Amino acid sequence: MPFALGHHPPSRPLTPSPPKNQPARLPYDPIPISREHRSSIGGPPNFNMTSSAFVSNTPTTQLAWQASLNTTFNEMTPEQKFFRKTSIIATIGPKTNNVDTLVKLADAGMNIVRMNFSHGSYEYHQSVIDNARAAAAKSPNGRPLAIALDTKGPEIRTGLMRDDTDVPIDAGHEFWVTTDKSFAESGTAEQIYMDYTNLPKVTAPGKLIYVDDGILSLQVVSIDGEKIRVKSLNSGTLSSRKGVNLPKTAVDLPALSEKDKSDLAFGVKNGVDMIFASFIRSGNDVKEIRKVLGTEGANIKIIVKIENEQGVTNFDEILKETDGVMVARGDLGIEIPASQVFMAQKMMIAKCNVAGKPVICATQMLESMTYNPRPTRAEVSDVANAVMDGADCVMLSGETAKGKYPIEAVKMMAETAYLAERAIAYPHLFDQLRSLTPRPTETAETLALSAVAAAIEQDAGAIIVLSTSGVSARLLSKYRPECPIICVTRNQQTARQLHLSRGVYPVWYPEPRGIPGDKWQIDVDNRIRYGLRVALQLAIVKPEATVMAVQGWKGGLGHTNTLRILSVPADPADLDLHSIDRED
Repeated sequence: MPFALGHHPPSRPLTPSPPKNQPARLPYDPIPISREHRSSIGGPPNFNMTSSAFVSNTPTTQLAWQASLNTTFNEMTPEQKFFRKTSIIATIGPKTNNVDTLVKLADAGMNIVRMNFSHGSYEYHQSVIDNARAAAAKSPNGRPLAIALDTKGPEIRTGLMRDDTDVPIDAGHEFWVTTDKSFAESGTAEQIYMDYTNLPKVTAPGKLIYVDDGILSLQVVSIDGEKIRVKSLNSGTLSSRKGVNLPKTAVDLPALSEKDKSDLAFGVKNGVDMIFASFIRSGNDVKEIRKVLGTEGANIKIIVKIENEQGVTNFDEILKETDGVMVARGDLGIEIPASQVFMAQKMMIAKCNVAGKPVICATQMLESMTYNPRPTRAEVSDVANAVMDGADCVMLSGETAKGKYPIEAVKMMAETAYLAERAIAYPHLFDQLRSLTPRPTETAETLALSAVAAAIEQDAGAIIVLSTSGVSARLLSKYRPECPIICVTRNQQTARQLHLSRGVYPVWYPEPRGIPGDKWQIDVDNRIRYGLRVALQLAIVKPEATVMAVQGWKGGLGHTNTLRILSVPADPADLDLHSIDRED
């Protein structure tokens, strides 16, 4: 992976030249900016923005930071892969559903395993779960793998063609669409079945019906009871069981089909970590899913997939109810004009960032790598721009489910995301997030905000947080520190779910509870020490680095209210926290 963290001056300098007596700078050194001049490019003059990629007097706006990026790159070192903040979701298909391949995918950068319940039997999905857990157990770095269940969701499909034979259709050809189930298995060039009973009620003459991801575009001519007369706007093929989209049409399908409910029960039984809920159109859809998950599945995270115009229109109410969002650009690009998808993506990612909720960017990110060993340059830019937009995770679908180069696709995505993260002006981003967020009223968020500010000011190598539920780690992630967030938790599911949050490196602490109440601080120190040891072993932090430690004052949920500044000793064996607490 390339990497030169520093900068070179742009052709037209944005800042004053360094003093003549200053030593010559290397090409990758940051551009100096005086504190007095900082305000002229938008940075707050009274805030010392420093971190491992920022030193005092460096560019503080995103534009200035990008203008001074160094484009001389070196190969990525094995240690640097652990610094990547953006998680990678990989869809698993028959080709990748074995322990050895899953281990290789995890080593390449996969953090979350996705099961697509639009395909496959329960026996198949059970094997994916078992293999993923076996692969995680073999991981040399002990990093957990999360498991996501992607529901089929409410959808409309065509029926079977007669003899299951594809039928060519010419542009301008008119035929009937019926919702009469007696025609469900006898489609012809003159009449086909669609399985949405209310279709004649919700559509109207002049409206469009897209079949097979928009490959065939139909325009409604007239409606006669259960039958709709349509005209094909282009030449194409009518095939069995193809998906149907109704752009600019409000549908009244249920949030969950009977199959979805059965699939959710399977997920609860097997302890999946998150649900990717398809075709969510309102906040009530999310509530219905929570009701079906019940008390046994109460800890499973619900990530809504926004795939239609209703979902975009009702996004604010959906965001209030959900644990996270997936920008599912495949169906969304059929339901709304393709030229508008990027705006919907940027809007949803920005609102999720301000709300502090994880957001995933998905669909066709490295599509050409399904068949080719190298992606198009546009695809690489798509991944990078999703990261710079603020996505917590990026996702691969067919690239890893059925592609020829699944390992290479994950590596390419990991490298691209890693580099894109280097192009972000973190102190400026922090200042924007702080200004857009209402003044915190909860102790946990106030502490998270203070910890990130202190990490920037102290040039911290990491923030270590102790958490049971993961709430504190997610709040830290909301404010996007440049340094990694190392979350030490005893809860294995919490550790896995934290892959949804950008910049969080989850560490499962295996030692059981049992420390008496008056020894609480001993247990706290042991967990911080454990997190530091893991971070040192993986070269996430270096000896003598400054580390922020966020912890609670007593056991249980809701008591995280203490920030400590620690100096990491050269030898992990010397991690006596009482002696390394900084007094300054």
